[in-house]
Amino acid sequence: MKQAIFIDIDDTLLDFDAYVKQTLQSGFAHFGLKVYKPYMYNVFERINTALWHRIEQGALDFKALGEIRFNLVFEALGIEFDGVRFERYFRDCLWDSAILIDGSVQALAYLSEKYVVCAASNGPFAQQLHRLEIGGLKDYFDACFISEDIGASKPDKAFFVQALARLNEGREEPILPENCVIIGDSFTSDIAGGKNAGMQTIWFNRNHKKNMSGLIPDYEICTLFEIEKIL
Repeated sequence: MKQAIFIDIDDTLLDFDAYVKQTLQSGFAHFGLKVYKPYMYNVFERINTALWHRIEQGALDFKALGEIRFNLVFEALGIEFDGVRFERYFRDCLWDSAILIDGSVQALAYLSEKYVVCAASNGPFAQQLHRLEIGGLKDYFDACFISEDIGASKPDKAFFVQALARLNEGREEPILPENCVIIGDSFTSDIAGGKNAGMQTIWFNRNHKKNMSGLIPDYEICTLFEIEKIL
């Protein structure tokens, strides 16, 4: 019997991709850089994804991410500008960004009526909580597990062990991993992490990507509205 749902935040509930495109465009104009073109997002995505994979592997931390991310992006784009300065602008804008993915409110409202609902996110603790709050999503959660606060990042099993330990504090009967489901867009953090922890997995494949990971999720959905058919 399923008891708890763990759900990712960025690109599962909140549209991080849309935020990035919006902020690159506004930031380039703000600092008088090149006129933003759509291909620039692809460059950012490639570099950012590679850096986050290093975080997931424990080879990079958030502080180092901020020191190198936009320097690498600007180098790839042929832009001469202080990447750390742009990173501060980027994070300041992110603090107040909560672009909802279609169906996020409905999905959380449905899940919160049936299950214990937990956020499971890699990222800065205060930032992620604030974004859930301004997006009107925070009250649907029974607990929020964010890597900066947990001390480990998805897919590390330690993230899930610590999250479940906190979730089970004061419970007479603990919620076990096999009674949990994780929903997320990332194979490397959400699906791999959930499988390592012994949870059931639902891959949110909003952009209809081909599964090249070798991992098989228990379910695959393309919209959040499909959750009600599964859970």
